[in-house]
Amino acid sequence: MNTYWILFIGVALASWLVSALMEQRFKKFSKVYLPLTGRDVAEKMLRDNGIYDVKVVSTPGHLTDHYDPRTKTVNLSQSVYSSNSVAAAAVAAHECGHALQHAHEYAPLQMRTALVPVVSFASRWMTWILLGGLILFNTFPNLLLVGIILYATTTLFSFITLPVEINASTRAIQWLEQASITTYETTPMAATALRSAAYTYVVAALASLGTLIYYISIFMGGRRN
Repeated sequence: MNTYWILFIGVALASWLVSALMEQRFKKFSKVYLPLTGRDVAEKMLRDNGIYDVKVVSTPGHLTDHYDPRTKTVNLSQSVYSSNSVAAAAVAAHECGHALQHAHEYAPLQMRTALVPVVSFASRWMTWILLGGLILFNTFPNLLLVGIILYATTTLFSFITLPVEINASTRAIQWLEQASITTYETTPMAATALRSAAYTYVVAALASLGTLIYYISIFMGGRRN
């Protein structure tokens, strides 16, 4: 149990630090302005890449930006949609990076999309199955194994997400620079903002892996006993 709490506290601290750093950098770069709004950037990036069947829409909330392959929409939060800051441009271009991945059938994105129904099912049941497996381990040890398998699918999803997010950011930065949306001064700012966001996915993936290993160790230890 000590190992679990050390892992839990370490992950919570790392997550807090990464989130705080991301918020700090996005706040800083939200005060550096460009000629185009997030909406303008997204629409131009899509057109420049020959994508005309994807719409750019505004969505409520903060940090709710995402690309939806089902509806082919780039959904930008209100603060990004109407803002003409470096941070808004970076986020808008990043989400369009996902639209480019979709159009070019980027393999990791296809894998992640295929896993969504499985992960949705696993996320709904794994907590209860893992809890039941821990409580009833001496009677039904395989129940914990089922929970571990379900948890493993969410861990796999987290790791597949990493190249998807990193590639979308790479596409975004390259286009921002090539299209002269950002300059030699503002391009590093956009890259730093997206790198900070990527760290959150790295921490989440490592946390998921650590927790998975913890449950596996309980299962293997119980089997030996």
